[in-house]
Amino acid sequence: MLQSGNGREEEECLSSTLQIGGVMTLEQVTQDTESSTMVLSVSYSSRLKYMSLGVLVLQTTSLVLTMRYSRTLKEDGPRYLASSAVVSAEMLKIFACTLLVFMENNLNVRAVNQLLREEIVNKPVETMKLAIPAGIYTLQNNLLYVALSNLDAATYQVTYQLKILTTALFSVSMLGRRLGFYQWLSLLLLMAGVTLVQWPTESEGDSEQKILSAGSQFVGLMAVLMACVSSGFAGVYFEKILKETKQSVWVRNIQLGLFGFMFGFVGMIMFDGQSVRQSGMFQGYNIIACTVVVLQALGGLVIAVVIKYADNILKGFATSLSIIVSTLISYFLLEDFNPTGVFFIGTVLVIAATFLYSYERKPAIGSTIKV
Repeated sequence: MLQSGNGREEEECLSSTLQIGGVMTLEQVTQDTESSTMVLSVSYSSRLKYMSLGVLVLQTTSLVLTMRYSRTLKEDGPRYLASSAVVSAEMLKIFACTLLVFMENNLNVRAVNQLLREEIVNKPVETMKLAIPAGIYTLQNNLLYVALSNLDAATYQVTYQLKILTTALFSVSMLGRRLGFYQWLSLLLLMAGVTLVQWPTESEGDSEQKILSAGSQFVGLMAVLMACVSSGFAGVYFEKILKETKQSVWVRNIQLGLFGFMFGFVGMIMFDGQSVRQSGMFQGYNIIACTVVVLQALGGLVIAVVIKYADNILKGFATSLSIIVSTLISYFLLEDFNPTGVFFIGTVLVIAATFLYSYERKPAIGSTIKV
């Protein structure tokens, strides 16, 4: 009996050992599966990150050059209205964001209808918060058309990087954000670079033509500066709203688009109402004008994807690369820009400032943290 009891205990012990071994094996398989899934997820995110950055470079460069080309192209018939293009871009943006909300809700019409009614109609206070940045964005978009009608693409692209300065100042004042030494140093480099880019150059030609050119450049420069201030304030204000609420980014973009459409439509009627009544809202539209509208509408969506999958350093790289590409295309293809050595020095400073502003000092390896 004792032997039988001992044998039974040994069998139970062996059985439990096998069971434990089986559980450990299953856990190991589960861990291996989870680790492989994480590797695939990281690889997928990495691909999306670099793909979105590439699209951002392409979108930014294409928008600047196409808008510049469309505003300086000489052709028969009326030119398309900048105010009409802004309104059309807002309409397209609303459609694109609504489509993305449908995709997030598995194309369920009832769910999307309930979501939009709950977030937009039933929350009027939250919706009205977007009226301020929407109005400023509408003003900014119109200013960009004025700027690109009076400046070459490369000068516009580099000067527009002053929005980094305005964004930093509004972030400090509105969000209480603290900037480090490298960030403030980058802002000084940015100011120096933009000053060199705008440095006047002597050239031969009629004095009257020089005066007209100088006046045109002054108008373009003032438009860019106003766009930088409005961009910095509206961007920080929108960021503050997003951090204080839990609404979807696409829903917020729909709210922005609705107000932007209303403000843009009112501005179009006020400033170009007579032209719209005579020749229609879509007068002068061609393939180039439609391309400008599409690129402008998709710009906000591309930036949202970049912010989600990339970081500030890579975003700065994309912006700097866009400046270089715009300069090269403006010089070789559009032939509307003659760069000088001073301009190249200023461009290098702006690119360096863009990288330096996104730089974060990492602790040395092997350093310990005392508690």
